[in-house]
Amino acid sequence: MECIDNPPGSGKHTPPKDFVCPITSHIFDDPVTLETGQTYERKAIQEWLDRGNSTCPITRQKLHGSHLPKTNYVLKRLIASWREQNPSSTLAQSGNSNKESDQLFESAMRSTSPNSVISQATIDGTVSELRIAITNLCMSEILKESETAVLRIERFWQETNMEVEIQAMLSKPPVINGFVEILFNSVDTRVLQATVFLLSELGSRDTSVIQTLTRVDSDVECVVALFQKGLLEAAVLIYLLRPSTMSLVEMDMVDTLFTVIRKKDDDLNKMCMKPKTASVLLLGQILGSAEENIISEVVRRAISSKLLESIVGSLESEWAEERIAAVGILLRCMQEDGSCRNIIADKAELAPILESFIGANDGERFEIVHFLSELVKLNRRTFNEQVLHIIKDEDFPAAQIAAADTILALQGRFSSSGMPLARAFLLKRAGLDKSYKSLMRKEHIGNMSGDIQETLEEEKAAEEWERKMAFVLVSHEFGLLFEALAEGLKSSYAELCSACFVSATWLVHMLTLLPDTGIRGAARVCLLKRFVSIFKSAKDIDDKALSMLALSSFIRDREGLHDLTSYIKDILKGLREFKKSSKVALEMLTVFSEGSESSADLWNHKELVQEDCSENGEVLSIVCFKDKIFSGHSDGKIKVWTGKGSILQLIQETREHNKAVTSMAVLQSGERLYSGSVDKTVRVWSIGNQGMRFEQVYDMKDQVNNLAVANSISCFIPQGAGIKVHSWSGASKVLNPSKYVKSLTLVHGKLYCGCQDNSIQSSYRNSTILQEIDLATGTLSTIQSGSRKLLSKANPIYALQVHGGLIYSASSSLDGAAVKIWNASNHRMVGTLPTTLEVRAMAISSERIYLGCKGGIVEVWCKKKHNRLETLQTGTSGKVLCMAVDSDEEVLVIGTSDGRLQKGTNFNERSKDRLKTRYLSFKSADTWH
Repeated sequence: MECIDNPPGSGKHTPPKDFVCPITSHIFDDPVTLETGQTYERKAIQEWLDRGNSTCPITRQKLHGSHLPKTNYVLKRLIASWREQNPSSTLAQSGNSNKESDQLFESAMRSTSPNSVISQATIDGTVSELRIAITNLCMSEILKESETAVLRIERFWQETNMEVEIQAMLSKPPVINGFVEILFNSVDTRVLQATVFLLSELGSRDTSVIQTLTRVDSDVECVVALFQKGLLEAAVLIYLLRPSTMSLVEMDMVDTLFTVIRKKDDDLNKMCMKPKTASVLLLGQILGSAEENIISEVVRRAISSKLLESIVGSLESEWAEERIAAVGILLRCMQEDGSCRNIIADKAELAPILESFIGANDGERFEIVHFLSELVKLNRRTFNEQVLHIIKDEDFPAAQIAAADTILALQGRFSSSGMPLARAFLLKRAGLDKSYKSLMRKEHIGNMSGDIQETLEEEKAAEEWERKMAFVLVSHEFGLLFEALAEGLKSSYAELCSACFVSATWLVHMLTLLPDTGIRGAARVCLLKRFVSIFKSAKDIDDKALSMLALSSFIRDREGLHDLTSYIKDILKGLREFKKSSKVALEMLTVFSEGSESSADLWNHKELVQEDCSENGEVLSIVCFKDKIFSGHSDGKIKVWTGKGSILQLIQETREHNKAVTSMAVLQSGERLYSGSVDKTVRVWSIGNQGMRFEQVYDMKDQVNNLAVANSISCFIPQGAGIKVHSWSGASKVLNPSKYVKSLTLVHGKLYCGCQDNSIQSSYRNSTILQEIDLATGTLSTIQSGSRKLLSKANPIYALQVHGGLIYSASSSLDGAAVKIWNASNHRMVGTLPTTLEVRAMAISSERIYLGCKGGIVEVWCKKKHNRLETLQTGTSGKVLCMAVDSDEEVLVIGTSDGRLQKGTNFNERSKDRLKTRYLSFKSADTWH
């Protein structure tokens, strides 16, 4: 045993482990394999037996005879072959190996000692004394000498501060087996404590030590027996040995675990792990994977032995593993006996649990969420207020974020891999399910064979869980949670604000699915204004969608709808943006349009300004772009007005055209304005912040009326018959030369024109927008035939618009319907507006149709129901020649034949009892009604 601490090799290549004797740590020279399957150097194992030992040094199994078997020649030949291939990698076999080992150990000690020269003599003595102690532990047949050796080794470990270097000497199997012999034979408590301490320290640092200890079941049983007899420090070693749950149950060590958990840490020796920590982890293992009847029995014993307070203390442990284990134990106690909640709630500190949630794995997170979901079933405010106060008052943002995330986790929406789906799922409910579908596609890769029925059952269970959790949370203290979340939304920490935002969105949305207990009012007071602000100003489209989902819940009751009308102007624009993609937005617009107690319309307009431009003649054309309004006049002038707020302020005017500006069009992709004139030119203007700047002029060789533009061409009505198509490169041609066209519009590559004989014709492109509009083949489709007797050449189509896949044509009402509506895809008539007036101009928004007629009359019609909402008098007898609605649908501008330019803007008035009727109307104190 003199060579027990020699290093396993010093060459370039370490020999295979099976080539090295576990006793000498040298390559075998004469290997013999015992009946236990372990191989040793013949000389070393013979010495072991000569000392009176009758067991295998490694397995500790009793040997049936002292006679050694023949040499293991197969192994010896393999070693010889390896030596030939690695001539420089052989291990020392002489007595010099002891000296080399001592030198390595001493060098390590000197390298860490600031007084190495002075302490050299002490180091030499320590090495020698430690070697003697190890030899006595492993070889002495006198128990007292072995016990003394253990105490000396412990002292070396504690006092030399050289655990790493000593560890290499102590971790070898013969030494570990020597410690185990002490556990079997000693009755000295101090020695047993020292032995358990050393084995625990070594095992926590080197897994090979644990492997040595677990080779023989009786070794583990010995440690457990000592633990049950009162050697409480052994809990640490038992935990490190990682026994199976079944073994823990069969060894009946639960009561002793309880004893350690209740005991103060100061009463036990300091080790690599606190015995209480190890005991909590072992108890958590038992309750986490044992059979249900065993779990129930252990939990009842834990409750009856008043263990809960001690377990609750583990929630504040420095070890996250101990906190998680304590959560699992307490969860099962609450499930067994609901009265435990009060004890736990009185003592539990939640901040450490929430911190654990951040770094936990999927299974551990589920355990925490399950624990919290049980704890919130209190009939008093303890737990809930702690979570809320953490969100509102905690000085550490990480704890606040964890608290908000924990609330959101209670929604229970996670993917199969544990990814949180709360935000994506709420976006799906808001109508933006792209991110949710994307996540689901990723989750189902390689797992497309799921049972549909099982999926439906899972979703049903998830919805039931979600309702229960939401009801528990929002019901606490009459919605106090909303106050905490509102505070979180004010935080300067983006992560906390985001977590509170999604949590608040979820809970407010769930209010529509829960019984109305008056909590909606608390949510409305705390959050409505904030959600409006986010919906109005958020740049992120998902944030806008989530705030819209929350706002939709407030319109479900009378008071919410009443309060929300104060913010109608702030949210209508956003709702229109979502209208096509979100059913929620469409439903909200419908409610606002119809009112909760009245079928009257939502909208109401008043006149903000009216400008007299009669000195410039008629107002022939109007275009809105961003916050600017462009008007074309019969004297050739173009005027630019600011459309911000409640003003109509002239910021620029120019007269590049020398005759009437008949029409204007904006090419939004290039921010260019095109103006057509009777002077036979089209001029191009760039649009900037301060107005417009002239860029180019095109000679069209003909008067330009009703100008429509695309990227490469322009289309307009000339002085004579047909439609003239002009390429920006200079080429031009006349289409439909047999018809006299009064109106046209160009939408998505299709050119629609209203002709003198009251027909509408559409020309189709052959392939692309550019080619098709060139109309080389002149393909025509008739939408409305001009052969009807009631129609005549004197009744042209004055106005033509295409919006939302529908074509709107307007003229006088000779057949009872001045405005006809057609499907643009199949040319079928889908409706009419039976106005009796002659329509000269039209403007269409997502919800309204505005008809400008003779005598200064503007009619407002519902786009959906085709019913007239309002008839407005503009205060002038002139014809309404042109109209435009801005892109936000908040501003309507009209131009008249007597030179009036008038602008109206949406506004709302709050009603005390119900949502007032809203019609688009212009008002003024003198002339507008």
